[in-house]
Amino acid sequence: MKPNRKLAETTTPDGAHMVLYEHDGAYCIRLNGQDLMHSSVTASELRLGELAAETLSKQPDSLVLVGGLGLGFTLKGLLAKGGPSARVQVAEIIPQIVDWNRSFLAHLNGTLLDDPRVEVLLRDVWTVIAGAEPARYDALVLDIDNGPTAMVQKQNARLYSLKGLQQIASVLKPNGRAFFWSARPDPAFALRLARGGFKVQVVPAPLYPGAKRYAVSIYVAEKQ
Repeated sequence: MKPNRKLAETTTPDGAHMVLYEHDGAYCIRLNGQDLMHSSVTASELRLGELAAETLSKQPDSLVLVGGLGLGFTLKGLLAKGGPSARVQVAEIIPQIVDWNRSFLAHLNGTLLDDPRVEVLLRDVWTVIAGAEPARYDALVLDIDNGPTAMVQKQNARLYSLKGLQQIASVLKPNGRAFFWSARPDPAFALRLARGGFKVQVVPAPLYPGAKRYAVSIYVAEKQ
């Protein structure tokens, strides 16, 4: 059996230990020893990006904000379906994640960062949202935790609070949409979205192609 090979490591702003591993051609990022993302189970991230792209398909010069780069699969799905006129901002608070994508993961999705439609913002996505003018974005995509539970950074919890969701709504254009990846169903989060001014749809997604069950919930929140 081939061993896990540690490629790089860093510390998050919250002081957590983040490590990039390679095993038999697959890549994994772990946070404090727990799998955060893995290149062999990416169907739901691709679907997340594709759903966001559907919002942009008929809108020229559309703008979407992606919270979290990860292994780049959400960005891949978005760019594949978003069309040539779509513009994508990727907010990533951990610069080493961007560096890993450009180096160790260049053959995976790292070259997407050089797509002329993409702008990388080395900032916390909350800072980007809080500083944006009203009705700036057609879509906002959040895949920075394992769902509406702050995991990578404790301050992410504000994104999923009622006040945070109202802030997200304010930077979306009329009928714009926010997309949230969640590892499990979260009815309380769906209720907060509704209270925050969104029409909510839950889209089930598989972890990998051909999976017999849909393990992931993608919350699609349309601004009302």
